[in-house]
Amino acid sequence: MAPNGKPVIGFIGLGIMGKPMARNLMKTGYSLVVHNRGRGPVDELVKEGARAGSSPKDVAQQSDVVITMLPDSPDVEEVVLGKDGVLEGLRPGATLVDMSTIKPAVARRVAEAVVKKLGKALDAPVSGGEKGATEATLSIMVGGPQDVFDAVLPIFQTLGKNIVLVGDSGAGQIAKAANQLVVGVTIEAVAEALALAEAAGVDPAKVRAVLLGGFAQSKILDMHGQRMLDGNFVPGFKAKLHQKDMRIVTETAQESGLDAPAGALALDRFTKLVDSGGGEKDHSALRTLLKAKSAATR
Repeated sequence: MAPNGKPVIGFIGLGIMGKPMARNLMKTGYSLVVHNRGRGPVDELVKEGARAGSSPKDVAQQSDVVITMLPDSPDVEEVVLGKDGVLEGLRPGATLVDMSTIKPAVARRVAEAVVKKLGKALDAPVSGGEKGATEATLSIMVGGPQDVFDAVLPIFQTLGKNIVLVGDSGAGQIAKAANQLVVGVTIEAVAEALALAEAAGVDPAKVRAVLLGGFAQSKILDMHGQRMLDGNFVPGFKAKLHQKDMRIVTETAQESGLDAPAGALALDRFTKLVDSGGGEKDHSALRTLLKAKSAATR
């Protein structure tokens, strides 16, 4: 524990969302030990009062709670279970909170390994993008034991507003898959709706404005609809990461015996976007795939 009585937090993964999340923890008085594949974000946070960890193992050795915020399942497995990983340095009784979006089966496997090491584990993926991470308004979907959730809740409340213990280990990742299914399909629907208006010679901005007052209203129509109108695809959440998430959705559906055709469609659209060179753009860049045919070919 830090002198102020709060747990020392290790934070691994300082990307578009991880860095502002770590910064919000520091702003509310938590002592942080940070680590990232690239040194730049570490140096930024060290200047603001964090300590640098030389490896995931080193971070864990100094921390009461370790948070990981990483791109994909293999990254979590390497950082937690690999050489010089979190598991090698995790203190007995310490807690790993993986806030990455990964396969539910990997989340369960990681949690089992942590418990065998006499630690505690939660999977707690988030939704809200860079804006939610910066403004500490993330939705946090948690899987794991009730008592561990209760202990970590004050940390979650520093990072988000809508925080729900969904179920046992892996349940948070199931909820995140459901979230990404809704978000991915809705982005495609909004992109098609605005493209339809434009192709038919109607002002898409006015169409968006009137739809925002009706049953089609959504955060995606509001925020990403405006991005599409502006052609502003600076990433708040990268398309290549949503492609990865849609793979998780479709794989989880298949494993559960569910036919999810809309999920398969969204995966196909994100794959086309990534293959066309748009993987680093915001996921709202699905709009760029929609081009009206010329009048001669209609």
